[in-house]
Amino acid sequence: MSDLDEWIAGQARIAAAAMLAAISATHLVKDRPGFGQRIVPRPGSVLASPVPAAYDPDPDYFFHWFRDAAVVIDALRVALAEHLVERRPAMERFAEFIEFSRRLGDLDGRAFLAQGNFREKVAPSFLQYVRPDAEIAALSGETVLGDARVNPDGTPDISRWARPQFDGSALRVIALLRWWRALPAADAAVLAVMRQLVAADLRFALDNAERPCVDIWEEENGHHYYSLLVQAEALGRGGEWLDEAGEGAKARACSALAAALGSRLDAFWDGTTGYYRSRLGVTSGKPGKDLDIAVVLAVLHAGRQAGPHSVLDPKAQATLNALEDLFEADYAINRDRPPERGPALGRYATDVYYSGGAYFFATLAAAEFYFRLATALLSGGELAATGENRRFLERLGTAGGPMGSREAAVAAVQRGDAIMRTVRAFTPATGDLSEQFDRNTGAETSAKHLTWSYAAFITAAASRDQARKAGSTSFR
Repeated sequence: MSDLDEWIAGQARIAAAAMLAAISATHLVKDRPGFGQRIVPRPGSVLASPVPAAYDPDPDYFFHWFRDAAVVIDALRVALAEHLVERRPAMERFAEFIEFSRRLGDLDGRAFLAQGNFREKVAPSFLQYVRPDAEIAALSGETVLGDARVNPDGTPDISRWARPQFDGSALRVIALLRWWRALPAADAAVLAVMRQLVAADLRFALDNAERPCVDIWEEENGHHYYSLLVQAEALGRGGEWLDEAGEGAKARACSALAAALGSRLDAFWDGTTGYYRSRLGVTSGKPGKDLDIAVVLAVLHAGRQAGPHSVLDPKAQATLNALEDLFEADYAINRDRPPERGPALGRYATDVYYSGGAYFFATLAAAEFYFRLATALLSGGELAATGENRRFLERLGTAGGPMGSREAAVAAVQRGDAIMRTVRAFTPATGDLSEQFDRNTGAETSAKHLTWSYAAFITAAASRDQARKAGSTSFR
């Protein structure tokens, strides 16, 4: 076992423990005196960060984001399969998540408002940040799924925020259907609630997938590659699941919309720039945001095995290559780095949030892309050589060699390992993972103990392990 192998194995265990601790963190308390709130998480809630910050200077991420929660719950399944967590606590946290999610379906904004004038508890200087009553009153049933986030005690988020968002419910479908396949003998009551949640999420996608929404970074309203791809994948998988359950009409509706969204996704390709744009139909959008790591995250979270919008898609490969080129040139920490290390990646060129620097989950996503590509090649996939991915193949070192070969898979793992060495270089000895690390100094910034960062490490490490097992004779 190499030094890198040992570090990844140890860091994966740290990440799994930290991620598990953010689920059902009922021992924590978050005071928001400006909003007149004291929040105690309920069992099953997933904290985006368990640190009770208040933009002092770290951001307040003491919320249950639908998107983050789905990513984390999917990573919990991976951690269980990789023996990074014990089965009993993992299954307990999963069952609690299912029940918490079910209860959110009963959330009613009108009932919340009827409990009393909550604004009387809000400090005058904070009233400008509070949502209108009419917006809160509209929360019930399906509309809750588009609300981005809730307090981890199951109450509505009363702050003004970017809404609606349609990716969280789609990600939950994908995650729950993966759990469904992995739990053939699960508790009947849990399975029954899972079925209810998946059915509700699919109805929501059928009603909303073609509508514009706010992007993954909660900054712009429009049509976004990330949202559309995860919704298309959720509808496609959901259609298969419904068909197996004998619900043919609903299955056909899901499958038809999934196919329609797939056609729309093709329009995001920009042949002039050579990458999938992250957005369409955004008015007054931020400059420099068309090239966005959100595209790579979408490919990973959707998890397609082959074809368009998978790791075998030359256009997706070209997009990752363009992102590597961007951040290699843009970040001081990427210049003059040792030759055995790959680049640290951020979100997009003009990002100014906190350090506007590298993100752990973005950098880990690049590594995971290469590991998954290796597994796809070792499973019979073809590394096509096209005009779009020529630079990607050059970076991989296979531009002049046979495509789809074991040699190409080895090169992909080596590229992923180079990026993992960069993650290692900026991870403290404690194994703590924040949201960002500074583009100039590498110091951790933004939210501390970002749960998504830990989830991203788990899935990247597991993808690496899968690739190495698939090509065991090549990695000795």
